[in-house]
Amino acid sequence: MSMQDKMMPASRAGYANSYLDGLALVERLHRLLLDVIKDEFERVGVLDINAVQALLLFNIGDNEVTAGELKSRGYYQGSNVSYNLKKLVVMGYMHHQRCEIDRRSVRVKLTEKGRHIRTTVEELFARHAEGLQDRQVLDIAQLEDVTTGLRRLERYWSDQIRYIY
Repeated sequence: MSMQDKMMPASRAGYANSYLDGLALVERLHRLLLDVIKDEFERVGVLDINAVQALLLFNIGDNEVTAGELKSRGYYQGSNVSYNLKKLVVMGYMHHQRCEIDRRSVRVKLTEKGRHIRTTVEELFARHAEGLQDRQVLDIAQLEDVTTGLRRLERYWSDQIRYIY
């Protein structure tokens, strides 16, 4: 008998409700993260890029990547990665060059201006980590438990996508 078969109907409904609450929370947290980044950039007077573009710069860091690599990592679903990369190049936050091996592919890396944005986001996240710790919102064990749970959920969802195709 499987674990699902052993669960009582009320317990299964409670589990499903908790799962739905968690899904809604993940979505709200992502939106809040973008709002937090937007507010920080307004505070420091950076008004020419949006929060998604700032996260792109933060996650690229010191790496040289292609748009395809960013898309395959799955970080930017719901945003037009190619559009944002082109815009960041035009605004001077990134360099781009054709890949020597595959001329169809374009590799991008941060300019000094882009590294400045990355540092701003990095400092924001560091302040938040200190604030969470200082205010005892989550201790390290709780934070690791949350991260472990989210990684398990990510792995489960990834497996679901793989098995569909």
